Amino acid sequence: MKILHDDDVDDSILRDRTVAVIGYGAQGEAQAKCLRDSSIDVIIGLRSSGTSRARAERDGFEVLPIGEAARRGDIVHVLIPDEVQAEVYDAEIKEHMHEGKTLSFSHGFNICFRRIVPPPDVDVIMVAPKAPGTEERKAYLEGFGVPGLVAVRQNPSGRARETALAMAKALHWTRAGILECTFEQETYEDLFGEQCVLCGGLVELMKNGFEVLVEAGYPPEMAYFECVHEMKLIVDLIWQGGIKRMAEVISNTAEYGMWSVGHKIIGSDVKERMKEALKRIENGEFASEWVEEYRKGAPFLKMSRDKISKHQIETVGAEIRRLFERAE
Repeated sequence: MKILHDDDVDDSILRDRTVAVIGYGAQGEAQAKCLRDSSIDVIIGLRSSGTSRARAERDGFEVLPIGEAARRGDIVHVLIPDEVQAEVYDAEIKEHMHEGKTLSFSHGFNICFRRIVPPPDVDVIMVAPKAPGTEERKAYLEGFGVPGLVAVRQNPSGRARETALAMAKALHWTRAGILECTFEQETYEDLFGEQCVLCGGLVELMKNGFEVLVEAGYPPEMAYFECVHEMKLIVDLIWQGGIKRMAEVISNTAEYGMWSVGHKIIGSDVKERMKEALKRIENGEFASEWVEEYRKGAPFLKMSRDKISKHQIETVGAEIRRLFERAE
């Protein structure tokens, strides 16, 4: 895949166009600020309740009801949580989508699983950062940017791709580099990574390692250092120079153990379960399950949050992190 940078993009298409950012959470705030700092006209669409409105107004944005922002925006950039997008779109955005408009997202969930079906005369694009909103904003202020993805779902105007690329450039992602993909590629890979590696897999790996050591009689504080605290240090080494570089930095004993034992823990059986998880994502089973969970009031999600908050790995971790705060 070709990596695109600043010189590959003409951002003049955004001149005299208003971007209505719907939502002011982590991504909404970061992207709205970055677009505005790149001289793009930005308005914010929010529901009347919640703390986001006061924060956005304090940050100097014009804040409007979602429907009014969608009506005024040439580009309607939807950055509210996946689970509420469809109902908000149907109730407040849909009626304002017509020829000449662009409907934009930073994740393809609702388009891929057809929870939102835009009219055919509307451009539909995705502009997705490969970083949390806080890191996105930090990189922008440092004069650089985070990597990103762009995709086009509908292109009746013939200029949807140019719009997506221009937004990525205004957000400074082209300074780091962006890739073009499809909505499906971004959505399926993102869900897979979250569930199997970055969030679900990582948390279960750390938690199980912690439990094995504690149940064997080792001090929980030492188990936390070994299985959680040091995880960041190892991941940082991989981020900076790859797996090979990480292996060069750790001891020979650690490296031998990595190659001789690691695959026995995370082996072919885990890979097969990952394949099953990917199939459930691709065929829509996970999306249907999550939407149903949300409609029921998210009982499993709330139970899981409560359960991890009471786990020893969290109580011990909080104590250890406080020690570091005092040391600073």
